[in-house]
Amino acid sequence: MTSVLLPWAKEMCDLFRSGSTAQFILHGNVFDVVPADAEKGQAVSLQEYLQEVMFAGYDVILRYDRGKGVRAVRGEKDWAEWFEQATGFSQGSLTAIREPGKAMEIIDRYLLRTLNLQAIQASAGQKKIAVIIDFAEFVVPRGDPLQLGGEFSSNVVKALGWANDPAILRSNIVSVFITEGLHDLNELVVENPHCAKLKIPLPSEPDMLDYVHILQKGAFPDLSQKCEMPVEQLANRLTGLSRVGARTALSMALNTEGKITTAWLSRMKKTLIERECQGLLEFLESPYTLDHVAGLDAAKAWLREDTQLLRKNAYHALPMGYLIAGRIGTGKTFLVQCWAGELGIPCLVFKNFRDRWVGATESNLEKIFSILHALGQVVVFVDEADQAAGKRESGDGDSGLSGRIYAMLAKEMSDTRNRGRIIWVFATSRPDLLEVDLKRQGRLDVHIPLFAPQTMDEMKVLFHAVARKLRFPLTEADLPELPKGLVLGGNEVEGVLVRALRQYELAGENRLPLKKALEETLAQVRPSAHTKKLEYMDLVAVRECTDERFLPEYFKNLALEQLELRIEELRRYV
Repeated sequence: MTSVLLPWAKEMCDLFRSGSTAQFILHGNVFDVVPADAEKGQAVSLQEYLQEVMFAGYDVILRYDRGKGVRAVRGEKDWAEWFEQATGFSQGSLTAIREPGKAMEIIDRYLLRTLNLQAIQASAGQKKIAVIIDFAEFVVPRGDPLQLGGEFSSNVVKALGWANDPAILRSNIVSVFITEGLHDLNELVVENPHCAKLKIPLPSEPDMLDYVHILQKGAFPDLSQKCEMPVEQLANRLTGLSRVGARTALSMALNTEGKITTAWLSRMKKTLIERECQGLLEFLESPYTLDHVAGLDAAKAWLREDTQLLRKNAYHALPMGYLIAGRIGTGKTFLVQCWAGELGIPCLVFKNFRDRWVGATESNLEKIFSILHALGQVVVFVDEADQAAGKRESGDGDSGLSGRIYAMLAKEMSDTRNRGRIIWVFATSRPDLLEVDLKRQGRLDVHIPLFAPQTMDEMKVLFHAVARKLRFPLTEADLPELPKGLVLGGNEVEGVLVRALRQYELAGENRLPLKKALEETLAQVRPSAHTKKLEYMDLVAVRECTDERFLPEYFKNLALEQLELRIEELRRYV
């Protein structure tokens, strides 16, 4: 089997040959196939790739997972003979050893025996042995070894021994632990300086193009004839999927429609990515554009200018991210939804990535970041960001989880290599609850505050915009004179219109004119009981603003000292 080594595989070879490490943790896209023989159009599982390519010249290869037990996939005779001598059981008992403690003990004894033989019979030459541990999170799981139980504590010690033992380092013995999420493994094993951590990424666009060529030589020889786009464009469209996911999408398209169309591919890609990330991300597909947003002219102009820069690939002129702040009901989520409708690149929404199991939340974030990097260009929307982003100092209440979330997000968001490729959009009504470091320049560069309409004209514009969204048949003549001093957000305006329609429809033949129904509804509207909380949200949004053009006149003229004083006065109400 001939194969050009992928970057992670080449790094693995270089590290082992240099004598610096004999233990590796492979994590990330570990359930995908790996190109093994491009000329023949072959792609194999990661485990087969390790066996047939990386360890092609090894005498013995042992594999273990809790489902299948310990087995020798190469060097079966030597392993079986030793096992029978050491335990008194036949080779048929090998696969019965499924429990991690017993399995790791047997493997450890075999390695020790090999080292002893090599020390005694130096002239006989070294036997090359590779140990592959699949689903390593079930063998050396995350947690305090003293609290995990004797079996798992012993496994952690053995894994550390294989990495740290100078005799193993000098021998041709290598151990490989495979897991999807690095944070699922025990911290002592992961943080061991003698163990190399290698991330297997989702395929990039060039990688995907190579894989499409492999599929053309193997599974889909008539791919070019049945695809309505060039192969290069097809690879671009498939980026963000694993190779297995890409093959699934193509196979379903050919079996269902007989050809590969752009529309089908877009739908399948969305479905498969959401399935692969197990509900952690959701594509935001919007029927709206910024034309549907009432007012907010400065914010819309800025976002449209950045859209132009994005289409020109002027990444150096784009912000790393945006913070959309404002009281509840000012349309933060709707603004992002409308922007997504005219961006032309994927917009993904962070779902609930927190998990109750130790290490699962961090693994979820790792998976999310891998998908974002593979997509090439993407906007990431984090709603209710003050709840999702974590805290630098999380205290003891969540065992430090919030702090770890904050650290992972902060590191990812400040990587300038992602400028123009991964664009972060945080939305919150309480920007004061976000860590200062997270919303600084270089992470969330542009802070856009949103406010309820400040004038009657703005209020009328909002009524008409919400009516269009609801497909409410509202004309200029239907809108009554609005009560003076009335301040309503977009959600409240929507509530007023729905209530008026309710009254209008229930009246039947005796219904009032629409204008009269609206007038009566507006007369019955009670102002919010949380005015001080809402004012506080307005003021902290003003304080976060990074450009004066986003502010209404009243707030532009508000001195910073007055602003801070009023915020302090209102703090006790929130």
